[in-house]
Amino acid sequence: MSTGAVIAAGLTTGLAAAAAPAVAAPRRAPGAAAPAPGAEPPVRLVLPRPTGPRPIGTAALHLRDRGRRDPWVPARPVRELMVQFWYPARSAPAPTGTGRHRAPWMTAEAAKVFQRTGYLLDGYVTLPATHARDGAPADTRTGPRPVILYSHGHGQHRASSTSLVEDLVSHGYVVVTIDHTYDAGQVEFPGGRVETYAMPPLGDGDDDPVIGKAVDVRVADTRFVLEELSRIVRSRRPGGGPLPRGLADVLDLSRVAMFGHSLGGATAAAAMASGVPLRAGANLDGSLFGPVVDSGLRKPFLLMSEDADTDPSWARAWPHLRGWRRNLRLTGTRHFSYTDYEAFIPQAAERLGATEEQIAEFIGPLDGTRAIRVQRHFLRACFDLHLRHRPAPVLEGPSARYPEVRFIG
Repeated sequence: MSTGAVIAAGLTTGLAAAAAPAVAAPRRAPGAAAPAPGAEPPVRLVLPRPTGPRPIGTAALHLRDRGRRDPWVPARPVRELMVQFWYPARSAPAPTGTGRHRAPWMTAEAAKVFQRTGYLLDGYVTLPATHARDGAPADTRTGPRPVILYSHGHGQHRASSTSLVEDLVSHGYVVVTIDHTYDAGQVEFPGGRVETYAMPPLGDGDDDPVIGKAVDVRVADTRFVLEELSRIVRSRRPGGGPLPRGLADVLDLSRVAMFGHSLGGATAAAAMASGVPLRAGANLDGSLFGPVVDSGLRKPFLLMSEDADTDPSWARAWPHLRGWRRNLRLTGTRHFSYTDYEAFIPQAAERLGATEEQIAEFIGPLDGTRAIRVQRHFLRACFDLHLRHRPAPVLEGPSARYPEVRFIG
């Protein structure tokens, strides 16, 4: 499990600027060089279709925590965040002229930075549209819905696991994804301003003070976001701009959980241990840091990891998880299998000149469609159990339906 990004086995000629520290991987196999940009049309990427019946809406919101100076860039007197709401939407067509359409996976200016510095370079791929309508009215007919927060991996961004986010929403959840500014690779603010990664270099080992600080900053971000959600529900007026009609009415803040990938999973655990009012949490392949490793949790927590990983922080924390707990290992996956790279890299592989071996090294040998299906099912089962009190037999033990999933501990 990595707190940073992993170099993508030569999948592209670029390297994420926000990916330090990186674990070097073999270079591209001989003869597997990607065609130059412009030699072939870029591949248009597609997100996997959500499995639930509900239409999806989305809206971004700019938040300012005036009680904090930015911890990474002291010249910024206020900590600024971007969050994005994903929610069940009314299925009625958008009125003519409203400009509501399928929202992009990443905003335009942030996407330019991402494609200059990451694995999915401009000229090789076109980033996808989501399945959500931008600014669509929320579906208020069934009342408030459970809320789930999402925290991205170190150097990643709030769209990193949209495949998982959209699926939860299609089954009736509201998900709020958080960009942790300057820990994220790039964050676009209103007006097109983009702030990029600005953390100090990371050291070695789990006691690295920079990582410890990053977790603390993310926990403070999480607490602030929940405070802002409470204010929105109370006042029906967001402070950072207008929100879609009915959105405040569907936020049930008595039923809140959190999940994240990599350092985002560590953030979920640390936030729960710090008293942030979360009912349950899930960590997708992220090492644990800070007091939670030894103090543990009394609330439900799901651990799901890549194949053959034996993270010492998980083994150390396991005896201290005194609530409902599961430790699942998904055979055939790797660290980035828990992000949208699981869907994107196979689509782009030929255009990028990647071999099957290189793809397997980056996202594992398990078929990407299957990997996403399994992740979606187990993650939703966890939140259905703890936020909706619905039975989750898939979490009771190994099954013939999901032979790839091993129950550890």
